Amino acid sequence: MHPHAELTGYLAAALTTLSFLPQVWKTLRTRDTRAISLGMYLMFSAGVALWLVYGVLIGAWPVILANGATLVLTSTVLWHKLRERPAASLAESIQPGDLGPRRDRALPTGVDDD
Repeated sequence: MHPHAELTGYLAAALTTLSFLPQVWKTLRTRDTRAISLGMYLMFSAGVALWLVYGVLIGAWPVILANGATLVLTSTVLWHKLRERPAASLAESIQPGDLGPRRDRALPTGVDDD
């Protein structure tokens, strides 16, 4: 193995893991996860969990540490995303006047409203 291989692994692990800190900090501070993709975070967290298992199976500490820490960070954001109040349903967003014909628009010439 190259003498700098493990150091490179630890450096890559630290950078990729630390890249999640701004998002976690913002989520904890604002509790706003509306702009975060639930599908992306579900798939990413599952992938990170599998990388963690892989690291354990092969005994690679850079992989284990990085993915363990990343899983904690992404799970924090994912937990907040899953607790987010769902958007109002379509039925709740319809106002009483929304269902009838619109009288405030001019009809094309030659078209009767009745």
